[in-house]
Amino acid sequence: MFFKQIFEPKLAQFAYLLGCPKSGEALIVDPQRDIQRYIEIATENSLKITAAAETHIHADYLSGLREFAEAGAKIYASDEGDENWKYEWLIGSDYDYHLLKDGNIITLGELTVVAQHTPGHTPEHLIYKVSKEKQGNSQETEILMGDFVFVGDVGRPDLLETAAGVTGSMEIGAKQMFDSLQQFKTFPADWKIWPGHGAGSACGKALGSAPFSTVSDELSSNAAILVASDFQRFKDYILADQPEPPLYFARMKRENRLGPAVLGELPRPQELTFAEFQELSAESGNIVLDTRSWDEFRHGHTVGALHTPLNSAFNTVAGCYVTESDCMILLVEPELLEEALTDLIRIGLDNVIGYCTPEALENAVKHGVTLAKTKQISIDEYNRLRKNGDYLALDVRRAEELKNVGLIPGAYNISHTRLLDRLGELPAEKKILVSCRSGVRSCYASSSLERHGFEAINVVGGYLGWLENEPT
Repeated sequence: MFFKQIFEPKLAQFAYLLGCPKSGEALIVDPQRDIQRYIEIATENSLKITAAAETHIHADYLSGLREFAEAGAKIYASDEGDENWKYEWLIGSDYDYHLLKDGNIITLGELTVVAQHTPGHTPEHLIYKVSKEKQGNSQETEILMGDFVFVGDVGRPDLLETAAGVTGSMEIGAKQMFDSLQQFKTFPADWKIWPGHGAGSACGKALGSAPFSTVSDELSSNAAILVASDFQRFKDYILADQPEPPLYFARMKRENRLGPAVLGELPRPQELTFAEFQELSAESGNIVLDTRSWDEFRHGHTVGALHTPLNSAFNTVAGCYVTESDCMILLVEPELLEEALTDLIRIGLDNVIGYCTPEALENAVKHGVTLAKTKQISIDEYNRLRKNGDYLALDVRRAEELKNVGLIPGAYNISHTRLLDRLGELPAEKKILVSCRSGVRSCYASSSLERHGFEAINVVGGYLGWLENEPT
């Protein structure tokens, strides 16, 4: 059997390619939307992807199932759970598909994959048990876990409520996860488990960075499983201190259920002159994603631009600050354009109408173009201004971060990943002093606040800087 784990670091996500070398057929599990990379891996190993499957309806990225359906692959998706979480785009379609129930089998050549219903993270969640021959006639079983059991954690059961707005679902999910874990405890100790996410994903609160584990290792060290002998204790643990889900998770849930738009290939936006860039950026509904460094951005950017550097947070920042109806213009180095476009389409932001280079902007400045600037202050200045009634101190850390350390006295908290949804809580007449833990997320938030008409001032050093200079 051919088996390959495929990792996407910015989303901390794993997809899996399984193949039968004898028949040349392959199955991809939990693919993202840009499917060509999976096809290339299969081709390099003399395989053809003839089937695609998914463990559940994802919240953190757009699925590649529909792209594979369009390409003629057979689609396998869950038919478990309640009527609210079915694959509506697939049911009744002309695609070649099979809806899976607990115990159903996927067969490709000599490859056999058994689906098992493990609700909790989502009502329809499946895992896939893959068996292969070892030396002799013994079997080795590996489990594609999706968001059921991670290395060091389990899938959070609150997302349907906290991200998708299904009131009352988190406690139901906690009970389902508790019951599913009782099944997990019966699995043979030597079975390998392959998670759907690693460290950095918002689909859990304590995910490890190891690419795989075993049933025995998780039974002995996974904190969530160790408390899963008593439901009340488990519920209290699993629902506490979960990170606030990024704002775009609700949209991903909806689009993956109803059907992502067919992508086909990566968008190919045209390069713009600075004059074209400036004209388009001034139009309502167009939004500039400025991928330069913070120092470059704050010293000069187009009015309303967002600070979105191409780092590990790019997907999250763009996903939380841009809506699907916005048209985007990128300020990006040409050699980084494809990376930016790929990151955007993975979270369903396809409407890139053009791009401009930083060099073009710099040349325009040399010829007298005036740009907007973002104010930035030291902790000493912050301590002086935050007590002034003309200012509001805004802390954009996640709520769960504050439980052990608290807020700076007088500060108001909104996570930067939920800011777009809560702008109405901020007084328009006040200047906003924006801080976070160390001074990175506050840069993103400051640019977003400026775009929406607030006078934002970034606080260098954030909470950590304040602690070092805490007034006595």
